[in-house]
Amino acid sequence: MSKNPYSSGIILNEIPALALEKISFFYKKTAIPNEIFSDVSFSVLTGQTCAITGPSGAGKSTLMSLIGLLERPASGKIFIDGEDVSSAGNDERSRLRNMHLGFVFQGFNLFPRLTALENVAVPLMYRGVNRREASRMAAVQLKNVGLGEYHNHRPNEMSGGQCQRVAIARALSGSPAIVLADEPTGNLDDVNGNIVIELLLEMNERSDTTLIVVTHDESIAGRMKRRFVVDGKKVAER
Repeated sequence: MSKNPYSSGIILNEIPALALEKISFFYKKTAIPNEIFSDVSFSVLTGQTCAITGPSGAGKSTLMSLIGLLERPASGKIFIDGEDVSSAGNDERSRLRNMHLGFVFQGFNLFPRLTALENVAVPLMYRGVNRREASRMAAVQLKNVGLGEYHNHRPNEMSGGQCQRVAIARALSGSPAIVLADEPTGNLDDVNGNIVIELLLEMNERSDTTLIVVTHDESIAGRMKRRFVVDGKKVAER
């Protein structure tokens, strides 16, 4: 993997947590490939909070999938912590996601048959942490999100807000460098939505984890330090 050009030279000493360089992406499930992004470049430093906004269908979630190594760009490079991960194979991409990234989805994406504790422990065990230690670490994260008494609850035994807090605990369980939250309040009422955003911002303050949030909510976008607007194949900072 090659080094990030953003980290070279005298002007910028700090290596970005994330950098995209001249990214293009095509949606290929149609007869004629549809270009979603063209020549997109930006970088995000460690500990920054960023909102990704834009009209429905503009490609916000696709951009998150590229950042999260769930999709591959047609051209360009993606750097995580200064390392070029653009050409990484599937196994390496899975490892990078597990080691460096935490995900919070609108639909929670919890395993329905697992308890809250087990859901949070899964990424740790995938990393090779033994079950006992993974459970201990998961319990700490559940306590951090206010669910210390919900270890044995399954998703169907919790509210939507509680399920999203379990998802946040899972995202943080491996101490990721970057947390990607795709419409994390989309399925929640205002009260639970505010709780979720507060937890994410507290996490950012406490651990200096980079936070990138896709949202339609202007009040949420306004609480982030930076904003990127997706529209018309481009991504512009506002």
